[in-house]
Amino acid sequence: MARIGIYGGTFDPIHAGHLHVVTQVIKNNLVDQLLIVPAGQPLLRTDAPVASPGDRRQMCQLALKDLQPDVAAKVSVNPIEILRMGPSYAIDTVEAIKQSYPEDDIVLIIGQDAAEKLDQWHRIDDLKGLVEFLVIKRPGFSGDGTDIGAIDVAATSIRQGSSADVSSSVAAFIRENNLYDYK
Repeated sequence: MARIGIYGGTFDPIHAGHLHVVTQVIKNNLVDQLLIVPAGQPLLRTDAPVASPGDRRQMCQLALKDLQPDVAAKVSVNPIEILRMGPSYAIDTVEAIKQSYPEDDIVLIIGQDAAEKLDQWHRIDDLKGLVEFLVIKRPGFSGDGTDIGAIDVAATSIRQGSSADVSSSVAAFIRENNLYDYK
């Protein structure tokens, strides 16, 4: 029996903070395999993603190339939510992924910010029965969580033109596709 991690997010764009979580979750053996799941239509965000679902998926795939090989070998991008029509509910994603991993434990990796909104999640009681939540401590948030030395990175500053917190391949993709406010 393996521990399959699901790390969902808007990834608009995927950045150093996300990659730090991915790396630490794998290196600390918190999961055996990790699925990065870009959200299709995230519901608990105040603003819609700027980049298209396809662009966000591509940036996630490019970012994996910048991980250390031993980490990258255990990580993949799963497009289930961006291929699904309609809203992105974690319960639907977990139920679908569980079909591919019926004997394995599913670990849903979320930040403290998301954990604070769990009571708003669709069918949260059903979801709690299917997964173990791995809550990652984030700078600026109080409360319980796993401390992996999370990096405080804001996707907003990246979308406004700062490429310091994205991998070189993601930065190139952003420039080539005229995403955000990159010059």
